[in-house]
Amino acid sequence: MTQDLADLASPAAMQVGRTRNPLVRYALVAAGSVLVAIGVIGIFVPLLPTTIFLLLAAACFGKSSPRAYHWLTTNRMFGRYLHDYQHRRGATVLTKATSIAALWLGIGAAAWFLSLPLWVTAGMIVIAAAVTVHLLRLQTLRD
Repeated sequence: MTQDLADLASPAAMQVGRTRNPLVRYALVAAGSVLVAIGVIGIFVPLLPTTIFLLLAAACFGKSSPRAYHWLTTNRMFGRYLHDYQHRRGATVLTKATSIAALWLGIGAAAWFLSLPLWVTAGMIVIAAAVTVHLLRLQTLRD
């Protein structure tokens, strides 16, 4: 059976499997930290997703460090975004519009300024279209 990624990173799922092994805890904190860094980079790099890495980081922190999990989920930059995606299964109009605009601007800039093979550009466009569809299909949340 497959579980939705947001379910795996939910606070309830986090509390159940908290590990006591210090080596595993340190490894999970390190992995969570790397995933947060990749997620932050994903804000600026087209086609590198942010949400998936932040959800995975939340899952790692939830299994290893309540303090790191609390920091990530209450962070002024990511906290509300993660909460909306995890618990409310959606995004605000502003979040959707900003994400889609940044995605297509990044793809356009990469296609315009880089000498990429046609198949790479076509692949980026297909991925960007799929991400756009995903974002548009998310429930639109009202503030």
